[in-house]
Amino acid sequence: MSGKYKPQYPRVAHLKTAELFAKHLANEGIELDFDSELLPGRDSPFAKGHSLRSGQKIGNALCILPMEGWDGTEDGRPTELTKRRWKHFGLSGAKLLWGCEAVAVRHEGRANPNQLLLNEQTFSDFVELFQLVHTTHQEHFGDTSDLLVGLQLTHSGRFCKPNDKKKMEPRILYPHPILNKKFGLGEDYPLMTDAEIDSIIADYIKAAVLAQKAGFHFVDIKHCHGYLGHEFLSAYDREGKFGGSFENRTRFLRDIVSGIRAAAPGLEIGVRMSVFDWVPFQKGPEEIGIPAQDENYLYAFGGDESGINADLNESFLFLEELEKLGIELFCTTAGSPYYNPHIQRPALFPPSDGYLPPEDPLCGVARQIKATAEIKKAFPNFYVVGSAYSYLQEWLPNVGQNVLKSGKADSIGFGRMVLSYPDMPADILSGGGLKRAKICRTFSDCTTAPRNGMISGCFPLDPFYKEMPEYDQLKALKGE
Repeated sequence: MSGKYKPQYPRVAHLKTAELFAKHLANEGIELDFDSELLPGRDSPFAKGHSLRSGQKIGNALCILPMEGWDGTEDGRPTELTKRRWKHFGLSGAKLLWGCEAVAVRHEGRANPNQLLLNEQTFSDFVELFQLVHTTHQEHFGDTSDLLVGLQLTHSGRFCKPNDKKKMEPRILYPHPILNKKFGLGEDYPLMTDAEIDSIIADYIKAAVLAQKAGFHFVDIKHCHGYLGHEFLSAYDREGKFGGSFENRTRFLRDIVSGIRAAAPGLEIGVRMSVFDWVPFQKGPEEIGIPAQDENYLYAFGGDESGINADLNESFLFLEELEKLGIELFCTTAGSPYYNPHIQRPALFPPSDGYLPPEDPLCGVARQIKATAEIKKAFPNFYVVGSAYSYLQEWLPNVGQNVLKSGKADSIGFGRMVLSYPDMPADILSGGGLKRAKICRTFSDCTTAPRNGMISGCFPLDPFYKEMPEYDQLKALKGE
């Protein structure tokens, strides 16, 4: 989008008082509770710890969410840029690091040619990453006994780009009527075979074994954002043992979990899931996002046929399966950054290939908080981590405190916010106030950059990235 773009909704940074924030929410009809005053020190809900059934401890109610890295080597190893980001996770102050980063289980399943890849050849690098996080956290906070560190395992499925940043090499489960067309795939584009899926399941299990040996406390079996695990859940039209019935569409997860239980006993397993999905959106009049299909959309897992409403019936069935499998760690998100980002990561400024928000982004925040609260109420035995908080900016602590106090989630997740402000969790816990100059304003440069073949980072606010030549390239791309 051009640098001349003027948002049609007020910036959160301009809602400087509780009265202004509350008035705006009321005027827009947005149901989003928040606390005007933050509780100090150990009285803060953010300071509340938790013990999993295994006895492993989580020292507070703050979580770093996994993000997709674009700065590894071509063979899947971390670079100094990767290590810098992971070091920031360790010094963040959060006691739950959910996956740290999306890590592919095989080369052809990578979302970009520089995504991390876990196999026998890269194993020692992941040992070093885990030790880096632990050492950094120990240096800053003096205790790692209550630090829980996971690794998110993924295969990008429909959105694979393993060899070229600009060339998609999709591995799909079924011909999607909108996404196939959007990304130039014919109706006869080849589908993954059941045998190939079985081999991918074996790779997940191998990667989980390596993650445990490297020291990680849990692995996340990614089921979100349109990637392979998520696409299984909407494979209503697929034939064979991995499609059609609910039992078949969840077989991928069950087979991975049973394999990990046998090969890596004692390793915790978590799931991050898009708990609802909508129809893909596209640019409409004045570049504002509109649904690509108006009615009878049949591929939104956790959504109804209108394509623009949540229906959590099947999502709840999936959660019942997780309970049967003995999984305790669950992280919510929604939709996909590839086709309906405004419901997944609300932002005022879209990436270069996106669309202008069709609603006040605070609606998207409230929607995810509401869905997460419904899940926590229905499944109290899960340790539930919520997402979509970055857009709240200064008001994140106030909304997050209310969520924790009222039992709508167990932990508050931080995503792109930590790229510009890695120690925000520590500052929230200290009670000393936030550093306004470091707060993410959702300019989406961390997405625009990789979508245009560059590394991902916070170019507007992190001095380290601001000095890179890519920053000038970004400004030129945006017409600034």
